[in-house]
Formats: sequence, structure tokens, C-alpha cells
Amino acid sequence: MATNPGTGSRTGRAARGGVAALSAVLLVAACSGGGGPRAAQEAEESAAPLAATYEGPEVTLQFWNGFTGADGPFMQSLVDEFNTEHDNITVAMESQAWAEYYESVPAAVSTGNGPHIGAMHVDQVATYAARNVLSSVDDVAEVLALEEDAFAPAVWQAGLYDDRRYSVPLDVHPIGFFYNRTLMEQAGLDPENPPQDRESYEAALDAFQEAGIQGHWVSPYAPGARMFESLAKQFGAELYSEDGEQATWDSPEALEALEWMLGLVEEGHSPPDVANPAEAIAFQNGENPFYWGGIWMINTFAPETDLDWGVAPLPVIGEEQAVFAGSHQLVLLERQEWTPDERQASAVFIDWVVDNSLGWAEGGQVPAAAEVRESPEFAALPHVPVFASELEDTFFPPSLPGIAESQTILWTALNEVLLGDRDPQEALEESARAANEALERSREQFATAE
Repeated sequence: MATNPGTGSRTGRAARGGVAALSAVLLVAACSGGGGPRAAQEAEESAAPLAATYEGPEVTLQFWNGFTGADGPFMQSLVDEFNTEHDNITVAMESQAWAEYYESVPAAVSTGNGPHIGAMHVDQVATYAARNVLSSVDDVAEVLALEEDAFAPAVWQAGLYDDRRYSVPLDVHPIGFFYNRTLMEQAGLDPENPPQDRESYEAALDAFQEAGIQGHWVSPYAPGARMFESLAKQFGAELYSEDGEQATWDSPEALEALEWMLGLVEEGHSPPDVANPAEAIAFQNGENPFYWGGIWMINTFAPETDLDWGVAPLPVIGEEQAVFAGSHQLVLLERQEWTPDERQASAVFIDWVVDNSLGWAEGGQVPAAAEVRESPEFAALPHVPVFASELEDTFFPPSLPGIAESQTILWTALNEVLLGDRDPQEALEESARAANEALERSREQFATAE
């Protein structure tokens, strides 16, 4: 990683790699739909050198992603800066809503019109690799000397599928604990000392209640699901088996976590039937004092000059810290023909963006690159370093094809429970059974595809 996040220097990584000039094989990847990961591995037999720099003729690369929100301008700024610094590489960025993106990419790849580079959520990488949409980036990781110690271990491992690497981590986006200082003062609490354990958290909620304030609005939608997964792990539950092939959230520990969340509603600390995203809007409007939300909310709350807020790591409500997180990963797409120039230029772009991800951190993300996170420039950013302090305790869904479907099954069940439409234990048990059936279907489907 770059020693100076703004310069993209090669010094630190080259020293670790112990070589002056790096080379690796070039994958000539098969077209989408032909052969899968094993075919991609066999394609290495058609080898050409891949280097850490690009000095070839002018080349244009297509980069697709789903950054249509507040993060979009930050990524576009990085792309523009890269284009300015590289006379012979032009990256054209196209952003679509994520749902549209995940539908359009496979279709474009299958017709030979896909992009060279993409961004994907970590829980989608294995599925799209198994569908022959992604090209392995083992060659890219080798030539750039990318190794686990340059990243957070969990986010690095998340890019592996079938013993091959299909993505390079760009960021980690954990959830954190946002708090309203003004409302804390109104309730007689220390606004500079947000609660960090169960006893102090519940005491703070009681203080809010005595002041006529509902202290923690519980979302039945995605924010609530992320909260549940964090709590379940804190209470000692494992959401999946060690190999990721079985959903195991139908446990007493997970039930205890869900019942604690329900208690916030039943005891009046949260309104019932919180609409989406009413809990965030209420925090923004100074009505909801405690909010467990994603790092990306920083840039939503920051412009609110009348809102006096802070952010802290998640409190430990259970026995040990655990924090749900997502990650954007950079990928290369399968193409009917990867030219050596395109492949090498794409590697240079991925490397440059990771090295210069301080600019991405400003958009509300924790850089995956350790050297960027450990730089003085990153430490000086407002709020974001708080989320970086959670990295040792973050977790991701297993890197398996179809995992997003099982997550959807769980989150739908949680929605029904938190809206009061379903018994918690029944919901956890039935959703785990349904998720295991879905995971089995995925295993059969992708085993056949290979």
C-alpha cells in the first residue's frame, strides 16, 4: 500500500514483496457461461506477462458500479484524478442503482458488452463468480503483491471463492452507534460519555423515558436486521455453520438477542411499526437519541448544523463485541477476450484506487487498505476513524453462492417479528429451515454449473 495515501507510492509494498519488478500470469478468461471457475483456472495455461505498471498504448476501460447516492461524487472524483494522472488509461464510470446493476451486469457479460471493472458488495462476489460473471484476480493480486496483512483479515478472506480470488477489497462499512448530545443532556446524561455496555445503555433508555423521550427507535427493515445480526453474535450465536453451508440462527442466543430488541418496543423505548427510514429521519430531526446505523450516514447527518451528534462503537449488549459490516469489493468481469493491455491497465486502476482510498473514506467508508487507515490523514477525518476501531470485531456473511438469498430470508422474518406479525422463536426456526433449503439449492445449482 502507499506510504502516503495521496501519492500512490509503491515503496511500502515493494519492500514487503522483496522484488523490484513483479510479474504474473495473464488470465485469458472464458466468456460468461462457459465452464466456471475451473475453466478460468485452466485458462492460465494461455499465459502472458502482467506487470505492476502500464506503459502501453492508450486504452479505455469501462467501470460499472452502484454508487448513485452521496458516495457517487467521491468515486467520480477518484476516477477523474486517476485519468488526469494516467495519459494512456481512460476510465469511463457508469453508475446504476444497485438492484439494476446486479441485473444488468450478467446480461451485459453474456452478450460480450460487459465492463472491464466493477464494484460489488461482498455478499455477491461468490454468487457472481459461480455464475461465470467474474474473472479471477489471482494474477492481479500476485503482481501487485497484495496480501492479507495489507488489509483487515476478514475483508481479505471474503474475496475468496473455490480457492481462487475474485475481488480486491476497497472498503469496510460497519454499523456504529450514533447519539444525540442535546437529547442526552435533556435526560440528565453525560453527552460526552455514550453508554458502551448493557447496564449503562438500559439506564440511559430509562432516563430518556423519564424525560418523555423514546430513546432508541427500532427499525423493522435493513437497519434493524443489521442490529439483530450484531446482537446475535454479541450474545454468542453463530448465524452460520463454520463452513457457511448451514443457517444456525435458530439458537437460544439469537432468540435472546431478538427478544432484547423486541423489548425496546414493548417497553416504550421505541414507537411500534417504525416506517423505513423513519428512525434515521427522527435522528436527523433531533427526535431519536440513539441510532445504530451504517457509516454512510455520516454524510447525511454532517450538514445538519442544528444537530449536535457524535458516533461511538456499538455498545456491547451481549457477552462480547461483534459488529455487522459490509464491504465494496473491486472485481474484473469475464470478457470474450481480455487483451493484455486491458488487463494490465485494469490492474493499475484497481491498485491506484485502493492506494488512494483516503478520498473514498471522505465519502463515509473505512478503507480496506491498512496503510491508508493508519495514515495521519485518515486519523484526522471526522467520525470515520471511530468505525475503523471496530474492524477487529466485524463480520461478514459467508462467501458462498446464494448467500444473499438466505440473508433475505432472515431479514424478511425479522421484519415480520419486529412489526409484531410473527412469534420470534417460530420466525427464527422457520427462516433457518427455509434458508438451509435455499443454500442446498444453490449448492446443487452451482455444482451442476461447474
